[in-house]
Amino acid sequence: MTVATHDVLALVTEGLSDRPVTARPTTAEHLPVGAGDRPLIGRIEEQRVLAGLLAGVQEGLSGVLVLVGEPGTGKTRLLDQAVTGCPEVRVVRIVGVESEAHLGFAALHRLLRPWSPRIESLPTPQRDALRSAFGQVAGVAADRYLVGMAALTLLADAALVQPLLCVVEDVQWLDRESAEALAFVARRLHAEAVGLLFATRPRSDGSALFDGLPVMTVSGLPDRDAGRLLSTSVAGRLDDAVATKIVTGTGGNPLALIEIARTLTAEQLSGRAPLPSPLPVGRLLETHFLQQIQALPADTRTLLLVVAAAPPGDQSLLWRAAGHLGIAASAADTALAAGVLTHHGSLDFRHPLIRSAVYRGADAVERRSVHAALAAVSDPDRDRDLRAWHRAHATIGLDEEVAAELERASEHARARGGHAEQAAFLSRAAELTPDARDQAARLVAAAQAYVMVGESVAARKMLGRAELGLDRPVLRARARQIGATAELYLGQVAAAPATLLEAAESIADLDPRLSRKMMFEALQVALITYDRSVGVTPQGLARAVLASPAMESTESTFSDLLLEAYATRIAVGHRPAVPLLRGALEALHTDASLAEDGLPLAAVSMFASEDVWDDEGGWRAWKRLEAFDRENGALGALRTTLMVGSMWELRAGRFSAAGALQDELADLSSMIGQPSSGDIQRIELLAWSGEEAETRALAGAARTGSTVGLVDFARNSLAVLELSLGRYADALACVLPSFEADRPGTGTRSLPEIVEAGMRSGDHVAAKAALTRLEERALAAGTAWGLGLLTRCRALMVDDEHAERRYRESIELLGQTRITTEIARSHLLLGEWLLRHKRRSDARLELRRAYEMFTGMGAGAFAERARAELSATGEHLRKRTAPDANALTPREKQIATLAASGATNGEIAARLFLSTSTVEYHLNKIFRKLDITSRRKLAPLLEDAS
Repeated sequence: MTVATHDVLALVTEGLSDRPVTARPTTAEHLPVGAGDRPLIGRIEEQRVLAGLLAGVQEGLSGVLVLVGEPGTGKTRLLDQAVTGCPEVRVVRIVGVESEAHLGFAALHRLLRPWSPRIESLPTPQRDALRSAFGQVAGVAADRYLVGMAALTLLADAALVQPLLCVVEDVQWLDRESAEALAFVARRLHAEAVGLLFATRPRSDGSALFDGLPVMTVSGLPDRDAGRLLSTSVAGRLDDAVATKIVTGTGGNPLALIEIARTLTAEQLSGRAPLPSPLPVGRLLETHFLQQIQALPADTRTLLLVVAAAPPGDQSLLWRAAGHLGIAASAADTALAAGVLTHHGSLDFRHPLIRSAVYRGADAVERRSVHAALAAVSDPDRDRDLRAWHRAHATIGLDEEVAAELERASEHARARGGHAEQAAFLSRAAELTPDARDQAARLVAAAQAYVMVGESVAARKMLGRAELGLDRPVLRARARQIGATAELYLGQVAAAPATLLEAAESIADLDPRLSRKMMFEALQVALITYDRSVGVTPQGLARAVLASPAMESTESTFSDLLLEAYATRIAVGHRPAVPLLRGALEALHTDASLAEDGLPLAAVSMFASEDVWDDEGGWRAWKRLEAFDRENGALGALRTTLMVGSMWELRAGRFSAAGALQDELADLSSMIGQPSSGDIQRIELLAWSGEEAETRALAGAARTGSTVGLVDFARNSLAVLELSLGRYADALACVLPSFEADRPGTGTRSLPEIVEAGMRSGDHVAAKAALTRLEERALAAGTAWGLGLLTRCRALMVDDEHAERRYRESIELLGQTRITTEIARSHLLLGEWLLRHKRRSDARLELRRAYEMFTGMGAGAFAERARAELSATGEHLRKRTAPDANALTPREKQIATLAASGATNGEIAARLFLSTSTVEYHLNKIFRKLDITSRRKLAPLLEDAS
């Protein structure tokens, strides 16, 4: 998001007065790159924003800001000014390098190098992930989110000693893995005394990694400031008309103004000779720098190319490569004298743009020669992947030896979790591969790696290039599977089930396990798209699954069992599927293949538990999946798991806990740069809370453009709202489509709503049809949840003496479950029945109980319905609002609940992907709000609030 600078200041210093901390006197670590004695002209508002962020950091808070501007607009100079203005803050500064853009975690490694000794003290999962990412251990997958958590922990711990500022320039050249980790850190900072400043060019690749962070656009200087900068940069006379032309022609670009002042002749500046056209602005600055470089001696130009291609900071490798090329150290003197290079402990370019000009401006032969030298002097053991990359860039034509070395390097990258690096290695390896079949295999593997990092368009290109070499059935099926997944990420959902089924059927005899996995993926998508699928119906897909030879295997993983169960549910019917669904849910608790499958299983497990009314099995399933996703840093799958968890918490009447999980889901989706389903996941909680306007708005939005599964979910939620408001005909209209379609999960869930809405609106035919289906399913399931709903619905169907007994039996049965919302509804319906039969005293007891339960959980509309009925018994209550857990926010209540359970700050931080400083900050606010000083007092207060 782009915001005005005065808004940025509010963003980056938000909460400055919440946590007064004494600033700690320290010294800066690095001198700013390229800082000189020239005073900064203009940029008053920008400097104010940066000063505000740094003041917050020195006071113990954290701040993040992304500076976005074209080359030469002064981002580096602003950062220089900020760094020199905070001597009390430790500064670590890196620059993205184009030649490292495909080397996974390279930039992060440079940033965290000062704290390398502290890696061993990290929590074990974080330590192992970071060491794997940096190539320090083999055989351990470097989950990218655990890597991000490790980076957050290191930076937060470092800031405990001294406030810390991390400056990252040329973000557009960061490798994707490092960029993801830094975006992760940026979104988790709150009160760690850590500042993060990013500088980047306007993006053109559609990357959303840094979306949502505060942005400050750095454009050209205003005319007056640009004129002042030009005047101070010119030694002799400057004609006013010439100055105006230069300022206008450069758009106030500061670097262009300074470079022009250096290169124009006295005659041109005084107006006696014409100005060059066009003036070197923006991308033309690279050409301007290149012209300066081409005037240098040949050995100096070659050395500059070595500096541009070598990893920043590795001076030993740089000079070994230079020696390999026969270049003496004196070649650097000319570049230093010309102002192209600087030397602050190591050789570097005066401006990052010069690096790009050098590398891009060199011809292909020169670049290959330098890469060959870097490969030749790289350590074949310690730097094997870097060596492979340089060898690849030094090779022209086909070379299987280099391609195989790159493929091996890609496996090292994959093991580190560097999927973008893996994709780049494999793509280049394919280009060098002589054999068409081997080339196709490498392209398919590259496509899979691109899908893993969300680069679906790149994956599609890899598969297109592989097409002619896909003559092996399993590889061809794998390519179809990857292609379908890529299309899913691009929003092309409807054709995926048919594509995946076709691929699965083609290898059912050759690779049954992979075939079943593809069929399971197809069925998962079909459960969402359902009758909007193209090429195969859900019923046709289910029949094909049951008939497949791949299903004859004796394996019984959770996904295999659930595949058979859902295929049976769709193709054969509900009753035969009940034992299979139960068996699948039971297998989930012991299945060790979750990590191998890598599939988001929470949604399908919830569908299964709702289809057999198994609240205990469903609850246990989501708790296991939540623990698994959190422990393994599987944040993509965790998004689905959190949504499912919020539904279970809602059914249990813990609306605040449900809201906290949904807040975490929204935060997580933003953090990993993946779109969530918008606010649609909140619709059920909003409906139960009685938020009529928001519920209706979301229901309307769901009907346009959402998948069938979300449409059904929205309809069922809207029906709950209509029932709470006593609009029974409207409620019936909402859920009848779900009844008619009878999709797994939502079809069964709609049955009790149809019975109540049908009986209260006079549509007894609809109510009877729903009751018949409910009887079949509840009796087949035999659970307290299903039987409790069945007895309540049977009570609704009659108006004799049997009704009261059935209502009370429903309350007793549901009381054995976690489904508190349904217990309260049974009390309400019993109270309303008693009131209609003139038993006011008995009715008052049930209605008061319902009112208290609804009020306690926050079900506003249902509570009002109960209050209105209570008034009819002669008991008058003031309207009450649902308690807000003593004014705790959902995040605060989540942290308070974990603290009350005995979790340490570190355990809470690891579970919620926060830093320990942020946990401490929230706990301090919680203690103030609750007026307590000890964790021991949290549990009773939270219990009272709920």
